Amino acid sequence: MIRPARAHALPSPPRGSPKWTRAVASALMFMAFALTSTPATSRTALSMPQFEAVTNWLVPPRGQVLGDISAVAVDRHDNVWVLHRPRSLSEADRTKAAPPVMMFDRSGRFLRGFGGPGNGYEWPTVEHSLAVDGKGRVWVAGSFRGPGGNDDMLLVFDGQGRFLRQIGRRGASGGDSDTSNLHAPADIFVDDRNHEVYVADGYGNRRVIVLDSENGAFKRMWSAFGAPPPLEQAPDPRPSGAPFVPDQGPGPAGFNGVHGVEVARDGRVYVSDRNNQRIQVFSRVGRYLGQVFVDRNLPDPRTVSGMAFSADRAQRYLYVADWGNGRLAVLNRKALTMLGTFGTKGTAPGQFNGPHLMATDSKGVLYVAEVQGRRVQRLTPIVADRTRR
Repeated sequence: MIRPARAHALPSPPRGSPKWTRAVASALMFMAFALTSTPATSRTALSMPQFEAVTNWLVPPRGQVLGDISAVAVDRHDNVWVLHRPRSLSEADRTKAAPPVMMFDRSGRFLRGFGGPGNGYEWPTVEHSLAVDGKGRVWVAGSFRGPGGNDDMLLVFDGQGRFLRQIGRRGASGGDSDTSNLHAPADIFVDDRNHEVYVADGYGNRRVIVLDSENGAFKRMWSAFGAPPPLEQAPDPRPSGAPFVPDQGPGPAGFNGVHGVEVARDGRVYVSDRNNQRIQVFSRVGRYLGQVFVDRNLPDPRTVSGMAFSADRAQRYLYVADWGNGRLAVLNRKALTMLGTFGTKGTAPGQFNGPHLMATDSKGVLYVAEVQGRRVQRLTPIVADRTRR
């Protein structure tokens, strides 16, 4: 349930301050909303958190505009990185497009940007996913499949935008058995401790694939329930509004729309299987540990999209974007139990228009990239987590 914002005392500005003018405009769009759910059981022993939502906090370079925003990432300094799609802008606005990769500080101030076609690499046709590793390297992938070549590659840049490496080639995928190329990958997670990169290779393939983050060498891969990827292509998602069949049981044997991948500190690997409306959990080596269905039998069958963990040491909460139905879900991460959902489709703070990939910073702030909304919504915890150590 969304509730009105509490009154917030604002400091007195210096006269004529342009920054203050922007702050007042931002405050007008600021509201608090509470996340409510069914009562927590003794098994979950967690209550729903509460957040305040801000939608217009990013300040792009003067005169530049953003297209569809597909991804957001947070680096170790809590800078916020944003990936958008310049080609999604109208032809008249493309000359004013901001760089596809943009870096902002926590207040939304633009720091730098880069990206787009260049010498020595193949820039994706449809920008889709973004990750920043512990060394400050920026990973970018696309999801295009069609004439001119599929986005079957990963690109790696340093934090200043200098090209470092390309893994895979445009239009070169040989399918799920190909360990040299991807096939329109959907999400990226870099495991700094183990020097590995996990890729949700799910638009063209039906797998999670793990590569060496230092040289791109193949290490392992798997599909649903830890099995090898199926030989056949994934079926089409169920029609919008049609019931999920069956309503009980483990669900399909293969992934269908592998859209998100996150690795928790305890080594559990979370994979969002969007068209099957579920999250499956694995060990680092791909051993199946469990699953949970999220929002199946809602009108839109494309539910679990991006995921993010809470910032406490145990990462007790798992946040999940329901892309098709315009809301977020909150789960007990370890128990895989639903605590509740919040938000509806819309453009106001606390509503969502295409919630896609997400990230949290060290303070527990949750950032949600909204594709159709062309914004990154910032959700700040209202009450600090006193149990965090």
